[in-house]
Formats: sequence, structure tokens, C-alpha cells
Amino acid sequence: MKALAGWLALAAFPAGVGASASAIPGVPNPAQARIDYMLKCQGCHRPDGTGDSKTTPTMKDTVSHFLRVPGGREFVGRVPGVATTDLDDIRLAQLVNWTLYRFDPAGVPPGFKPYTAAEIGRLRQAPLRTEASKVRAGLAAQLDLQPQPLGK
Repeated sequence: MKALAGWLALAAFPAGVGASASAIPGVPNPAQARIDYMLKCQGCHRPDGTGDSKTTPTMKDTVSHFLRVPGGREFVGRVPGVATTDLDDIRLAQLVNWTLYRFDPAGVPPGFKPYTAAEIGRLRQAPLRTEASKVRAGLAAQLDLQPQPLGK
């Protein structure tokens, strides 16, 4: 099983991204973050982060933009799929940081401080539930993002 996990990590890791600790801020093990994305997020958000047209909003070219508005950083750590996953806080912080840089690197604001395990642990104590899409829409309006159907 370990051999299979290692192979998956190498095969699934995006070309051009090294596995060094400094390659992605807040992501000491990008291969593990990629595997965690595949196992915990990809089923809904798809391999390319585009989501679907009915239930899962896209992360591609948008997710890091939420860090630019008041409440956006907290939102990212409280969305249902983040706050309720069964990963520990260390791996979840790494996964969130990896996701920001993987799907929306241009949107990461200057001076961004990566999520820490302690911050993720605090945020996931108050997960968003049915109100998540309303909160997301309010934040998107602050960003002046054009309304798009889910998954676009």
C-alpha cells in the first residue's frame, strides 16, 4: 500500500512543481497535499478545481481572491468540505495552502501568510453549513466578481 501511495504521489504531482519545503508556502509536503486533495476534494471540485454546474463552486482562478476581502480568509477555512473533513489540522492547513497556490496562484495576495494548523483548528470549530453559498455570494460581491453559474 505504501508503494502505491508513493507512486500515486509521483504520478499525480503537477509537472514543474518541486517537492521541496520552500516550493509552496505553508506546504511542507506537496505530494501529501495532492493525495489529500485527490481523496478529500477532487470528487466534487474535480481534478482541475472547476467544480460542477449544480452543487460545487469552482476554485480555479477564484479561491485565493477571497483572501482579499474581510471575512474571506475565515470563509475559506469554514466551508463545509474544509471544516468537516477528517484530516487533522496540520494536514488540512497544508491542503488549504496547497489548494490556493494550485488553483489560483495569481490571486494569492502579496504578503499572504499561510494558514497554520492552529488557525484551521479554530476556524473549523464553526463550520458553514447551508449558509455557505450565501456567504460566498456576499464575499464575491465585495470582490466585484462577475456572477457565474457553479462550475464555470
